[in-house]
Amino acid sequence: MVTHVPAPGGFEVPLWRAVAVFRVASLAYVCVVVARDADRYAHPLAAGALVLVMAAWTVVTAFGYAAPARRGWPLLLADLGLVVAILLVTPWVMGREALDAGLPTLAIAWLSGPVLAWAVSGGRRRGVTAALVIGGTDLVTRGMVTPTAINGTILMLLAGVVVGHVARLAVRAEQRLQQAVELEAATRERERLARDIHDSVLQVLALVSRRGEHLDGEAGELARLAGEQEAALRALISDAGPRATDGPVDLRELLGRYASASVSLSTPATAVPLPPRVAHELAAATGAALDNVARHGGGRAWVLVEDEESTVTVSIRDEGPGFAPDRLTEAVAQGRLGVAQAIRGRLTDLGGTATISSVPGSGTEVELTVSRRRNP
Repeated sequence: MVTHVPAPGGFEVPLWRAVAVFRVASLAYVCVVVARDADRYAHPLAAGALVLVMAAWTVVTAFGYAAPARRGWPLLLADLGLVVAILLVTPWVMGREALDAGLPTLAIAWLSGPVLAWAVSGGRRRGVTAALVIGGTDLVTRGMVTPTAINGTILMLLAGVVVGHVARLAVRAEQRLQQAVELEAATRERERLARDIHDSVLQVLALVSRRGEHLDGEAGELARLAGEQEAALRALISDAGPRATDGPVDLRELLGRYASASVSLSTPATAVPLPPRVAHELAAATGAALDNVARHGGGRAWVLVEDEESTVTVSIRDEGPGFAPDRLTEAVAQGRLGVAQAIRGRLTDLGGTATISSVPGSGTEVELTVSRRRNP
């Protein structure tokens, strides 16, 4: 079964198409009104020229907003600026007599296009900002405050709020769908790996443990270690992994399982909340580092959790024999990927960093840092 991931911005595509349709429909209405009232304008030919400008800009925005790469500030500001310019020249084109008689301004509903575009691109705040700019300009060009002008401004404000809210809901819905798809893909991969491990590694570890459990000396010790690793590996692959919950997870609770007589754990007095996947992966990387301490660092370790405003850092320090700076590179070349995948790989997937410092004879320190600003 192939899992399809939605393209970024896919949920916003119907909204941009709706904006383009609105521009075309409102332009048609402008053409009808201008044709009806042209004989009452001070400069009818100029009014016709402005309608052609609006038609051309409708085509430009339809193609411009269709591509996500072009939906930036240059096009948004040009869109708003053109409408403001049309409003500013309206008194000259129509004449004060026509405006005082209560005739609709040239742009009419078409001037709401930038409000909708700003709302879709940036939410309620952008939509309201564009509505205030256009509504204020419209009131200034009329030269007087009328119920019609006030109603038009209020309608634009409502459009900016409602459309902006819907656009943000679409973005959040797409993000949640993306997370659900990624979780499903990760779960399927985990199940596949669990089957492969069960059919190979676990069978060998169980065989070694069973055959050597009655032996003495190093053979018996190897059998005991094989049994422990079999149990740990079975627990790992049977765990369903981090759940897709909305609430944060307290990192202290996950790290508490590692505290023992040989592992000293220091955490803040208050909770250290993190998104579920971040918390579980950070705890797993800490466990991998402590496993290396147990094997190579003398068994004694100190774990410190630092909760800062924008980052969370877990430091693991031991007083073991340490290692040369190029030892990790050699281990990767030899196919020993414990540090590369279990520690650095996890932090890379989270968008964090893993710093490993060691000097022969002076122990090792592992520093794991994740950012609160990124929510994988």
